[in-house]
Amino acid sequence: MGRTAATLEQTVKLINDAGGSARYVIADVHDEQAVRHAVEIAASHSGRLDVAVNSTGVDGGNDSHPLIDYPLETLELMLATNVRGMFLSNEVRTEDHVDAGLWLDRQHLFRGRSHRGSRYSRYVASEHAEIGLTKSAALDYADRGVRVNAVCPGLVNTPRIADMVSENPAMHEQLVASHPLGRIAEPEEVADAIMYLATTKSSYVTGVALPVDGGYLAR
Repeated sequence: MGRTAATLEQTVKLINDAGGSARYVIADVHDEQAVRHAVEIAASHSGRLDVAVNSTGVDGGNDSHPLIDYPLETLELMLATNVRGMFLSNEVRTEDHVDAGLWLDRQHLFRGRSHRGSRYSRYVASEHAEIGLTKSAALDYADRGVRVNAVCPGLVNTPRIADMVSENPAMHEQLVASHPLGRIAEPEEVADAIMYLATTKSSYVTGVALPVDGGYLAR
């Protein structure tokens, strides 16, 4: 995964070098036709989709303010990317592939704090909407054997988080302290949760928002 051709090419090479087969396509999740094209490319190899992971999102970084102070355009960006983008991806996949025996697992990644309120109101609002979409889609397609779930990480050791920490060095200590396990997650730990939901080991799991948060929500 990535937002540039270079990072996507690197990921494809890693998969191919490991004996797998991969391809990539760049698409804007705001654009319905671009999403449709990406799904068609993904399904063209075997004629169907077995697993789809929707992990596109924006969060606004360290920008935290009371609700009344947020610019409307910031809220619109959150809803367009996190909610409308997810809706379009789901709409295209189910419309074109659910009757072909599609076994779909959806995992949208977001911070554990999205299960609560916070001073990141426009981000939290968009993520609560995604949980609602996940549960509704799970009910809509359960009778076709399609499972729809969400993975909800706490903070993960990614370049985006590294940038946040570099802007505010004291933030790293605060982030670690907010997770009872005493550290933030590595990307592989989130990937393991996704893999669980993408296999028959979770064949009776649908409509859940699974926290992978080091105990953040248990506090």
